[in-house]
Amino acid sequence: MKMSEFILLVAGMAVVTYVPRWLPLALLAGRQLPRWLTEWLELIPAAILGALLAPTLFATSEPRQLDFFRPELLAAIPTFLVAMKTRSLAGTVVAGMAAFWLAGTV
Repeated sequence: MKMSEFILLVAGMAVVTYVPRWLPLALLAGRQLPRWLTEWLELIPAAILGALLAPTLFATSEPRQLDFFRPELLAAIPTFLVAMKTRSLAGTVVAGMAAFWLAGTV
């Protein structure tokens, strides 16, 4: 690959990464969004996190089998409870790490 192709490739990747992030900011800056839309948008991070975690927590190598004693699933329950109670990202991460460590040693 030539250097000019490489630079063009990196520039293209930068554009396709930057434009989707910049466009909503540019179009919606200074506008008041409807309350229902802002409430809906606030749920997106939790939905994305759930979509990322669900396969890890519930998928097993055996089809149609749910193993409740896997370290990932055992650690997720107290981590979820800490997150709901404290609403603290740092506390949740520390609780999750501790729970996963404890679940892996049991």
